Amino acid sequence: MLLLAIDTATPATSVAVVDDGEVVAEVRHVDARGHCEALAPLVVEALAVARTAPGRLTAIVVGVGPGAYTGLRVGIVTALSMADALAVPVHGVVSLDALAFGAGLGEPFAVVTDARRKEVFWARYADRVTRLSGPDVGRPDDVAGAVTGLPVVGAAGTPFAGHFPDVRGPDLPSAGALGRVAAGRLASGGGLLLPHPMYLRRPDVTMSAGPRPVGRR
Repeated sequence: MLLLAIDTATPATSVAVVDDGEVVAEVRHVDARGHCEALAPLVVEALAVARTAPGRLTAIVVGVGPGAYTGLRVGIVTALSMADALAVPVHGVVSLDALAFGAGLGEPFAVVTDARRKEVFWARYADRVTRLSGPDVGRPDDVAGAVTGLPVVGAAGTPFAGHFPDVRGPDLPSAGALGRVAAGRLASGGGLLLPHPMYLRRPDVTMSAGPRPVGRR
């Protein structure tokens, strides 16, 4: 099982090649506004590092968020386009699950990422592979109260790290971890999602309702 994994839910654009559950190549570029420009070259680089060709891929895995509207669209559209061209399936994984897996914790903990608008995305985990609740979005003060006493993974990558007394790494999700999560779920026969973006709220930018009527003076 040779997977191409992509995550663009955070400021990081991350791409990995995972072969039978092992990461054989992983590349990343961090720029909150650079997902579109970075992703295609990173895919080419990851495949080159792995010494493989697109035609050998058996599936594509993409992080579905929660995350920024534009970043998620870039990753998911790219994954869908590649999967269609290669005639392989595409699967979605919650991006917070990649952070949880990368933390490697065997105890209860929470994952927190920046949602902007002075909010955070968060979820609670029993261990690195078992999500108990979420993802949800909330104010940092409220989330800090909800996870009191738990280690918090990912918060160091937000402006709100000070709200959480026990902050652990990693700060950003890894496509390698995302691919390993997907490989484990494919092997066990479940737990993967459709490649639909998980926004949890309305996008920052909305379409105009159209020109306003001009009244007579």
